Amino acid sequence: MRGAAVLLSVLLFATTCHSVFSFVEGLVENGNFELSPKQSDMKGTEMIGRYALPKWEISGFVEYIKAGQKQGDMLLVVPEGAYAVRLGNEASIKQRLNLTKGMYYSITFSAARTCAQEETLNISVSPEWGVLPMQTMYSSNGWDSYAWAFKALISPVEFVIHNPGVEEDPACGPLIDSVAITYLYPPRPTNKNIVKNGGFEEGPYVFPNTTWGVLIPPNIEDKHSPLPGWMVESLKAVKYIDVEHFSVPQGRRAVELVAGKESAIAQVARTVIGKTYTLSFAVGDASNSCEGSMVVEAFAGKDTLKVPYESKGKGGFKRAVLKFVAVSTRTRIMFYSTFYTMRSDDFSSLCGPVIDDIKLLSLHGT
Repeated sequence: MRGAAVLLSVLLFATTCHSVFSFVEGLVENGNFELSPKQSDMKGTEMIGRYALPKWEISGFVEYIKAGQKQGDMLLVVPEGAYAVRLGNEASIKQRLNLTKGMYYSITFSAARTCAQEETLNISVSPEWGVLPMQTMYSSNGWDSYAWAFKALISPVEFVIHNPGVEEDPACGPLIDSVAITYLYPPRPTNKNIVKNGGFEEGPYVFPNTTWGVLIPPNIEDKHSPLPGWMVESLKAVKYIDVEHFSVPQGRRAVELVAGKESAIAQVARTVIGKTYTLSFAVGDASNSCEGSMVVEAFAGKDTLKVPYESKGKGGFKRAVLKFVAVSTRTRIMFYSTFYTMRSDDFSSLCGPVIDDIKLLSLHGT
């Protein structure tokens, strides 16, 4: 469904009136902030007035940042286009979205930490909300893209990105750029695969011009997973990668386990006690200079399999199978990477083995 032109209607605050806009799956209105505020609504880099930022409503100390702008000795990088916004203490940006009630959606946005070390962001779509931790930066350029999913319980909804931080310097808040939305279609098991969304083809929006994938935060931060069918367990995120920028074993999408045992993906599958099952999957590398000896650990209930993979960092994969007998009507399937890995061309970027094409089948005659 990725590539499908999904039409959404969005109800947004404009500077003087409420307008209705329609757009294809992707950026929300002025989601890349390239529509600039008027000079009369600016005081230095700060935007003045609730509707200073076109198509958005702002609250608190919100700055309009141009690519290449300096903060002391630090150069502020903008990942796409020429502009981003920075949220100061307790500042927020808000847009009203007219969505289909009962449907699932995923928001993707890019964010960068500036000088604060313990940054978090509050994401909310009324009445749901989540807190995304930004202590761990996974890309060395300072920018990561994050996904957050929700079910539209009402419509229209208010979508808010809020910086709850209280720093001595309000200019230490996070930078935000490129805000997009997509539908999520809840997957179903089939007679060819008991695992749902085993190829990860259903997932969050991936920006076509970014090369760092999308982080899917742990489920403790997210009631609805941006990776339908799967839970992200433990403390750290996993990375959702696309075939346009990475080596993917099968199809167009895969998952990179970027934080060792601290990031795991899991799914509970329906099984029949006493039946024999095979859990097959692909393990590889994303062709992103992630080199060395890697191990993916697979779990099916109490059965485990360790799959070693020697990565040259240039793409490639191998297949593995875990055979087990179900001891419960619900069997937990889980994967994580045994080790932490850093990219060989960039020792500040976390990386890891790629997992894809996960299939769970019962053996006939058991």
